[in-house]
Amino acid sequence: MPLSRRALLGTAAALPFAAARAQSPQEVIRIGVLTDLAGPYRDVTGPVSVACVRQAVEEFTAENPGIRVEVIAADHQNKPDVGLNIVRQWFDTRGVDVVTDVGNSAIALGINPICVERDKVHLNASAATSDLTGRACTPNTIHWSYDTWCFANTSGTALTRMGGDSWYFITADYAFGHAIQRDTSRFIEAAGGRVLGASAYPFPQTTDFSAFLLQARASRAKVLGLAMAGDDLVNCVKQAQEFGLTRGNNPMRLAAIIGSVTGVMAAGMQTMQGMFIAETFYWDQDERTRAFTRRLQQRQRLGETVFPNYVHAGNYSGVLHYLKAVKELGVARAKASGREVVALMKRMPTDDDAYGQGRVREDGRKIHPSHLYEVKRPEESRYPGDVYRLAVTIPAEEAFRPLNEGGCPLVQA
Repeated sequence: MPLSRRALLGTAAALPFAAARAQSPQEVIRIGVLTDLAGPYRDVTGPVSVACVRQAVEEFTAENPGIRVEVIAADHQNKPDVGLNIVRQWFDTRGVDVVTDVGNSAIALGINPICVERDKVHLNASAATSDLTGRACTPNTIHWSYDTWCFANTSGTALTRMGGDSWYFITADYAFGHAIQRDTSRFIEAAGGRVLGASAYPFPQTTDFSAFLLQARASRAKVLGLAMAGDDLVNCVKQAQEFGLTRGNNPMRLAAIIGSVTGVMAAGMQTMQGMFIAETFYWDQDERTRAFTRRLQQRQRLGETVFPNYVHAGNYSGVLHYLKAVKELGVARAKASGREVVALMKRMPTDDDAYGQGRVREDGRKIHPSHLYEVKRPEESRYPGDVYRLAVTIPAEEAFRPLNEGGCPLVQA
């Protein structure tokens, strides 16, 4: 991937909208991409998230040349104190108006009150916790691509009904992992299944999952739920295959509750074949998603073997919708109140080539369908990026937690 960390950490100096540098701070919309540029979630979020934000800005400014937009990016290193300090600095000294991507759930929950205090927009495309539209919802926050409730519903319910009625979890030991396990367990039990046990591993220090995999095999569960993402997911799946968990007399199905096409391609189809993965976006889903992917690969110089996942696509979709709201309000009003921008984003219908048509609910939850895919065998793949077979689609109105169940204080009783 020809996107260097050095280039991504700076502003968009080589891009058409870099002319924003010559404008006064009050005339420029500044977007801060807070992401993982070097750690375990680099490929799941990171450089391609930044590229997708830039793609959205390029497309918007091409049609609206009078609106100046600048993109900056920073690496939170998966450390809450680092992430929160970056956001404070962005708001206080860099004139940033909206923070997008974010990734780490602990950081996402931590920056929520900062965005409220500074009246900025928190446009989260990659943190998993469903608390962002529940107890921790704010009038300044929109949660875009997915959440733990959505993917837990998609994976837990469907796989249990398909015969996988006993589960064991290997879980990242922080807010993200525990939320996945909690939410998925609820759907497994509601569908008539059981959770036989779980192992929590230290994050992000763990690379050897052998002890946890041995405990999973000893449980004799039918499904191994992987409550993790990024490099951890790839490493754990590889080791599960080496240990023979998917073979023998009692093979386990592997379920990546928060997986993606990125992880499949990193590990290889030979390793990931047969795994079930929930996604809200797949690049090869329809003509619009394919067109978006081709533009991204070409204009951001990603190459033909890099494919966006639902997080990447969520950054494109969310930023594009944000900029449409900025246009309606005017730059001055948008910069003056992030809360007013978010309120307008909730009233406006969404529509773009990545996620199609949708809407943003009162609690800040972006609504769209969710899908359960099974990874194909290598010999079934017809071209690069052709990795999935669709198993189940959950309609938009059923894919996410009902509005009245989240506990969001913005929702009227």
